[in-house]
Amino acid sequence: MIRKATLLAALLALTVVATAPGAAATRSAEASRQTVAVSISSISPPVPTAQTDVIKFTGTLRNDSGAPQSGLRVRLRYTPQKLADRANMAAYQGDQNPATLPGIGSQSSFMDIPALAAGAQARWEFTATPIQLGYRSFGVYPVAVEVIQNGLQVMTQRTYLTYAPPTVPKLPRNKLAIALPVIDQPHRGTDRDAKSGAPLFVDDKLSQSITGKGRLADLARIAQSAPKSVTWFVEPSLLDDLDAMKNKYLVKVKGKDETQEKPANPEAATWLTTMRTALASSPVVAVPYADPDVAALAHQGLDTQTGQAIELGRQKAAALLQREVKTNINWPPAGMLDADALDLLSVSKDRVDTVLLNSTNLPPQPPVPFTPDAAGTLDSVNGPVTALVADAELSKLFEPAAPTSVLLSTQRFIAETAMIAAEAGQTSPRSIVVAPSRRWDPNPTLVNALLKTAKKLPWLQLAPLESIKPTKLAVPRAGLTYTDQDRKEELTAKYLAPVKDVASKAQLTSLITEAKTPSSFDAAVLRLTSSAWRNSTRAGRAVTKLVSAAVTDQTDKIQITGSGPNRTRTLAGSNGVVPISVKNELGVPIALYIDVTSNNPELLQVNFPQDEPMKIGPRQSGMVQVQMNAAPGTSGDASVTVQLKTSDGRLYGKPQRLTIRTTGYTGIASVIVGAALTVMLAAVVMRVLRRRSERKLAHAAKTRENENV
Repeated sequence: MIRKATLLAALLALTVVATAPGAAATRSAEASRQTVAVSISSISPPVPTAQTDVIKFTGTLRNDSGAPQSGLRVRLRYTPQKLADRANMAAYQGDQNPATLPGIGSQSSFMDIPALAAGAQARWEFTATPIQLGYRSFGVYPVAVEVIQNGLQVMTQRTYLTYAPPTVPKLPRNKLAIALPVIDQPHRGTDRDAKSGAPLFVDDKLSQSITGKGRLADLARIAQSAPKSVTWFVEPSLLDDLDAMKNKYLVKVKGKDETQEKPANPEAATWLTTMRTALASSPVVAVPYADPDVAALAHQGLDTQTGQAIELGRQKAAALLQREVKTNINWPPAGMLDADALDLLSVSKDRVDTVLLNSTNLPPQPPVPFTPDAAGTLDSVNGPVTALVADAELSKLFEPAAPTSVLLSTQRFIAETAMIAAEAGQTSPRSIVVAPSRRWDPNPTLVNALLKTAKKLPWLQLAPLESIKPTKLAVPRAGLTYTDQDRKEELTAKYLAPVKDVASKAQLTSLITEAKTPSSFDAAVLRLTSSAWRNSTRAGRAVTKLVSAAVTDQTDKIQITGSGPNRTRTLAGSNGVVPISVKNELGVPIALYIDVTSNNPELLQVNFPQDEPMKIGPRQSGMVQVQMNAAPGTSGDASVTVQLKTSDGRLYGKPQRLTIRTTGYTGIASVIVGAALTVMLAAVVMRVLRRRSERKLAHAAKTRENENV
């Protein structure tokens, strides 16, 4: 049993802490040459609730130095002084100064370790009760395990122990909403290859991600065991990509202008089925299709894409998960947006009325010494929008920046949430939101342990994200804080300029059809706006060029035939008609207008009113007769420009130039023709008279012959 600190222990503590600087530097150098790792394997129970509870601390000490080590001792350090607030907790965790470690404790908090061979490890264990540790009231207490070698500190491991006896009054039970993202980056270029009809992928990374220890495979494991109150943010283009992989698909060969055919991937179907089943009873929010960079779209004039992405996202997610999904909650890239992006979301057809934000995007104003309620209210052009602010420290525990043990993360989670519950001045439950980064790479063991712990803690109540609403507990906030650096993180105008051009051309492929069917490039264009390209614009530009080429190939399937500067049409006279033919190689009917403009109005005028669009069937041609009038007394070549237009007047394709050759038949030509006719008529009359004269002479000769006989 641990007893009160003895004089020897106190002397040892003084030896460790109050050492001359030169000696401390020497010991530090010696310790740096040692590689001994200490770990805490378990603290049981993790939350003692009575002074007589026996707490067992266990762990291991491993010799990684490559040489035998001796003179090792492990000791438990603790203090009856609880931490004051979350700021003190963070400071304690990040402090590497041995002088700030908790007190040493009694003789029974020491354990000597026999000599360790290279690579060997030894188990250590301590037991104590809260009363022996000096704990008297509810709170979070610092605990550390220290390794000493020959009286010199080698390393330490810091953690927390939360003591939770019954309190009067009872602690409020705060609502905890956990949002977990299933968001990836786009992997497809076009939905259908022009030649094979198969979907064209720009890489095959999803094949590795959905199997084994892949990121998406880990997410599926978490989904299968997570509490049903956890809210999942699912990116529909990811589901769409995996659905496309259920059949054969093409993958572009990196650095080459060729593709490789891949067989249907059964793992894609399995992953989709697993997620569909796992999320059947959980709250699911569909991220806008392809997770567009909404702030960048708002700033660069691509306003319509956000609404399209929300609507398409809802349709795809609902179809592939076979259930209704929410789209009224938006989780922007990095949890950051500004007023322009908020307005754009609020006016979309599927109106966004809630946003999930990073704590730096909506800080309290003035700063407060406690954890503010997660919910607040923002004003948009379309009315109030609920803002849910994620707790930074709790969110990091679900996605630690460096490898850490599950136990240490769990103990920190317990301590953080307990400290929030015990903060001074709290009289009623508050709301807390946890949200790791949107493209996280989770540790399923860690995440499942944290979720399991959250369900058990008496000062927490797990709740769906949508249940978190602003209350009277809301603190004043500074408004959306969006810095110049945040603006620099967006997709740039240089990146989005060709995307805007592709989007405009892709829209024409819909408007030119008679039924105005949705463009087959809608999804591909939205994938070009993905926030995933923020950190890989080169890859995004490559996909943009791929989609642009496919759109151009599609628009070129409707063309004016027989056009070009070397193709001359003849106008036989001062006026006449010139046929213009349009060929439709698409598999659907089209409706269009043909605009014909003279480039030489002083020589040639065009008269072609078109009240109704010309309709052309699939893989057929259509023709119009265009009335043209040449100026009197002229002949030679003139030109006209022919431009196809959609039914709503938008230009379709490039304008084509036709050369018109006029023959110049004027009044003189009429005289010449008239004279020719007169001469011809005179010749006919002379021939008739001559034949009559010949017949009369023949008759007279015959009469004379008869008389002579």
